[in-house]
Amino acid sequence: MLEPISSVTESHKSGRVLTLGIVAIVLILLIAAGLLFANLPDANAFNARVETIFVENDNLTSNAEIKLLEILAQSGTAFSDTLTSYRVVIFVLMLFATALLVASLVFLLTILGLNRRMSEIEKQGIQISSLLISRAENTVYLNNMEFKLTGAAIETLCVLAEARLDDDVLSGAEIEGVVSGRNAVDCDEAAGATRIKRLRDTLGNQMMSELLVKNIARKGYMLSVPRDVIKMV
Repeated sequence: MLEPISSVTESHKSGRVLTLGIVAIVLILLIAAGLLFANLPDANAFNARVETIFVENDNLTSNAEIKLLEILAQSGTAFSDTLTSYRVVIFVLMLFATALLVASLVFLLTILGLNRRMSEIEKQGIQISSLLISRAENTVYLNNMEFKLTGAAIETLCVLAEARLDDDVLSGAEIEGVVSGRNAVDCDEAAGATRIKRLRDTLGNQMMSELLVKNIARKGYMLSVPRDVIKMV
């Protein structure tokens, strides 16, 4: 009963951390955006200055002087339009930065959760409810997941399953002896280890195969599954 409670607690903690992280990111970016926009020059500052020049120099009557003032007014308008576009670009970039930081936080918490889950699986082993081995079809059904194996791999798995039913741990030489039909003393330990490696490679998922077929130091190999879930047809 403690495990579900712990899982729910961790889920609540992760959700709270995610919420606080998103709020912190949004607040930081809002403050940064506010400071940035506050320190940008006024878009109409240039136009206001040109207007002041017009007012203070109403004695400018020649065509060249009037033309110069018109150019200054047009430059002020262009500056205002450019600064407005810069504000839009900055706003869009801030939105992208917010989205990227939130996504990064979500991915980070997801990776941490997966790593924690992987650690729990490595500690507890695979929870197997059924292991059905079909020699005729060279197939093993593990928790209703189907795995096609080679003939040699299925024989190795059958030997391990039979040994597990008897609570035996087999060395590499003993595995090779049972599969090949020879005496274990005449078999090489490396040959049995090679069969185990090929079985794991055939299963494909390295983590699952490493946990399913356990290597007990200085003793040998065994299946880490309950005896009552093993069936062979």
